Amino acid sequence: MIAFMLKYVAVVDRMNRWIGRVVMYGIFVMMGILLWSSFTKVGSDLGFDINPSLWTLEMAQFAMVAYYILGGPYSIQMGSNVRMDLLYGEWTDRRKAQVDAFTVLFLIVYLIFLLWGGWDSLMYSFQYGGERSSSVWRPYLWPIKVIMCIGIFLMLLQSISELIKDIAKIRGVTL
Repeated sequence: MIAFMLKYVAVVDRMNRWIGRVVMYGIFVMMGILLWSSFTKVGSDLGFDINPSLWTLEMAQFAMVAYYILGGPYSIQMGSNVRMDLLYGEWTDRRKAQVDAFTVLFLIVYLIFLLWGGWDSLMYSFQYGGERSSSVWRPYLWPIKVIMCIGIFLMLLQSISELIKDIAKIRGVTL
């Protein structure tokens, strides 16, 4: 059982580290989209024959969702999530692991419900012939819903990995 848990932690951590390192460059994609939006709006105002793009705001929102949702597991892994440091900073590593092991259970339950709702929403998109946005551009919504479900699932896997690491730390086992 311990060997399986060690393998699980290693695989999940490696996968989420790789995905997080790749996805962090998505900020440049988002910046490029917003730069293009600004360029087309200013260009049309200055009299250039450029039509302002209708797709840029919504595409930037989709890029931001992908950036945050796929970067979440990496953020959890690196410990860069927000904690209330009023008491936490003064605790021993073992006490921190005990509190983290307890609180991550709430995160796991929340992520299960979030994934369930995301899956239902994704199936709704497919079931009714391709749900589309109500904007002028009218993109299909299923691609971003797939990304959201994948990101939530990866966050759930990473949370379980963190729980295993906390339990090992409580027991004095080095992973």
